[in-house]
Amino acid sequence: MESKDYLDLKAVATLTIVTLLWGFNFLAIKYSNQGVSPIFASTLRSIIAFICGLFYCFRQGKKVFHTDVMLFHGVMVGLLFGAEFACIYLGLLYTDAARAVLFLYLSPFVVAVGAHFFLKGDRLTLPKMVGLVLAFTGIFVVFRGRPKAAKATMFLGDILQIAAAILWGATTLYIKKFMAKRVEPIHTFLYQLFFSIPILLIVSIILEPRWIYKMDPYIIASLLYQSIIIAFITYLVWFKLIHKYSVSRLSAFTFFTPIFGVLFGILLLHEEFTVSLMIGLPMVSMGIFLVNWRKRGIAV
Repeated sequence: MESKDYLDLKAVATLTIVTLLWGFNFLAIKYSNQGVSPIFASTLRSIIAFICGLFYCFRQGKKVFHTDVMLFHGVMVGLLFGAEFACIYLGLLYTDAARAVLFLYLSPFVVAVGAHFFLKGDRLTLPKMVGLVLAFTGIFVVFRGRPKAAKATMFLGDILQIAAAILWGATTLYIKKFMAKRVEPIHTFLYQLFFSIPILLIVSIILEPRWIYKMDPYIIASLLYQSIIIAFITYLVWFKLIHKYSVSRLSAFTFFTPIFGVLFGILLLHEEFTVSLMIGLPMVSMGIFLVNWRKRGIAV
């Protein structure tokens, strides 16, 4: 299957739903953190999603692991993914969550620049670069402001979040370069989850002396949402998109995720609807429009 250099209407609709679900995931994580330590919850999420993937393979009659060089590439993808989440959670020990989101969404820049140099046909054009800068500026506007009680170690946390953004971008590029059109998306999905589990578990053992504080139906529902809806369904859909479409254009759409997260916080947690959100959301939307602009108009 040829990789498309544009996003058609189906891809745009799918990405909108995926980022909407990812945005709601911020609330699910926030709730599950009341009863389960975050890194262990992430490990548990990967285990449950991997089991779902196994059932998917068995029902489709597909093999689970390759026995050639694709297995090596699968291990690399899993290690990159696990290292990314380790950096995210370690960084959150030192920096503010809003700053973490801001730095994490440097990833589309990593993908755009990397795709320009390492992927055939995914060039970094002027409209695409302007769109990325505009979308990132919109995120910055939404999450701007230094915390009132900034810690001296905040810089370390920021560096770890930047490292996570680089790892996220590197994972996307690696999949597109070495695995797209060579393996099916379900295998990319399974490799990423399976080989990341040991890293997440080790980090959890080191940093989290206690894994479960309390358990109720809502926490269980939150974990199942993170595991089945997010880690299984949306990740599998995301990998299918990576295999089929331009990764730089796909990554630009992820800027919607923190925006949706803030909107859900306003609607469901009654958080404040700020002027910065009213300014930042149109900037993100226009930025994504420019990233997907073509000479004949936006590709839908």
